[in-house]
Amino acid sequence: MTENVAVIPDPESLIPDNVAERVGEVVSQASGAVVARDWQRWAVAVGETNPLYFDSNYAREHGYRDIVAPPLYLQYAILGVTPIPELRVDGSSGAASGNLVFPLCPKRMAGGENTTFLRSAYDGDVITSVRVVDSVVEKRGRSGRFVLVTWKTTYTNQNDEVVAEATTSMIARP
Repeated sequence: MTENVAVIPDPESLIPDNVAERVGEVVSQASGAVVARDWQRWAVAVGETNPLYFDSNYAREHGYRDIVAPPLYLQYAILGVTPIPELRVDGSSGAASGNLVFPLCPKRMAGGENTTFLRSAYDGDVITSVRVVDSVVEKRGRSGRFVLVTWKTTYTNQNDEVVAEATTSMIARP
């Protein structure tokens, strides 16, 4: 026997009802081309000199069909450019977060990131990312209450092969 139970919103909750309802929702989707010249510039800028990213012969000798993109470059292949006036105070666009708004928690910080790389990306691949709200939880820490938001992002190539899966989180505090 099932019983209908009314859920009464907690007026003291840091999580607005409209945000809690978004768990499971796709909050961003984007695609971009993987371009060798771009990833090589990125690699040089971050001090990455692995010959797998620059030398076709070396890459082939190590089992790849050609040079490969550095795994951490993947998210930048799809990242768009946000005009400066549209950036949030913390310098981010807010787009990847699905613009979740926490009126009682204006302070934001990264909570963590974990990415599993499943296959290589090559010049000419088209990567699509799909980000879903995985959880929104209120917690209490040493410095008080906060909200922990977790997203799951799947990166696939033009062949619908999963290239990487990422879990990221953000902390919002009063």
